[in-house]
Amino acid sequence: MLTSIMTLIRLSIDLAALLITQVLGEYGVAHFSALGESIEKDYCIHFNSRWTPLPPHLNAMSAVEVYDLTPSVLCSDSDVPDGGLPDHVAMAMRGNCTLYEKVRLAQSNGAKGLLIISKAGLITPKGNKSQYEEINIPLALISYTDMLDIRTRFRDRKQVVLYSPKGPQLDVSVVLMFLMAVGTVAGGGYWTGVQEIKKLMKEETSGEKEESETVNITLSTIVVWVVMCSLMLVLLYMFYSYLVFVYIGIFCLVSSLGLYNCLWLIIHRIPVGKCRIPENKLPYLKKRPDMRMLLLGLLCVSVSVTWAVFRNDDWASV
Repeated sequence: MLTSIMTLIRLSIDLAALLITQVLGEYGVAHFSALGESIEKDYCIHFNSRWTPLPPHLNAMSAVEVYDLTPSVLCSDSDVPDGGLPDHVAMAMRGNCTLYEKVRLAQSNGAKGLLIISKAGLITPKGNKSQYEEINIPLALISYTDMLDIRTRFRDRKQVVLYSPKGPQLDVSVVLMFLMAVGTVAGGGYWTGVQEIKKLMKEETSGEKEESETVNITLSTIVVWVVMCSLMLVLLYMFYSYLVFVYIGIFCLVSSLGLYNCLWLIIHRIPVGKCRIPENKLPYLKKRPDMRMLLLGLLCVSVSVTWAVFRNDDWASV
């Protein structure tokens, strides 16, 4: 009985993974390089391996020259240049016809692959079984922003290799996040236990028992909490494009405070910058904090603001 249940669970997981792969598609790399020059750069592409799978390594196939058809949408024979697209990877805009019609037209004219330029995000190139069997050249989508960068960087003569590198069996970032999460909880639990022991020892020494603060959770509190969470999810669903900036601002504020509190444990031990600011009537500053506190606060805020401005760059997501 247990074996049957485990087998059923495993089949369900495999089926879910297959469905997710078909719906979400796969990500790959388009390695562009200039003909006769040492300029090269990688770009993210979105493809469906059920059309034509991509090789797992860059050196698994040779580079193919690119034929830039933009702003053409490659939906009719009039969009195909004279002489066809022999031994080229075509680049065309998305729209006006299905992806299958585009890739079939490119394949019939001798193309070795097709890159669809998408302004509305990278969707999964879908089709049916007969279409998958008919097409034998790679089909992938690349963003419009990347296409503009490709034009600027490589001009007219460029070549590309399409491949899909396999991810590592053990993701180091996942291990680090797991260690950080477990370490934080373990460290917090240990610190709480140490403080509780010190508190009990102090009570035994002084003979006075401190009153512990308790939080009463009632049914109304739970209902209010659930309603607030549900309302926030609904608002995120309806006004995501606006509320996302609110969450980015909250994240920057909290991260600045967290970075400040962590660095202050080190800074306050350094005997430099203990001088206080002159007397004033400004909010918070009228308490005349140390100069090093202000400088540290400005540093933490600048780090968060820098991340918020450049959050979409590659280095900001490391």
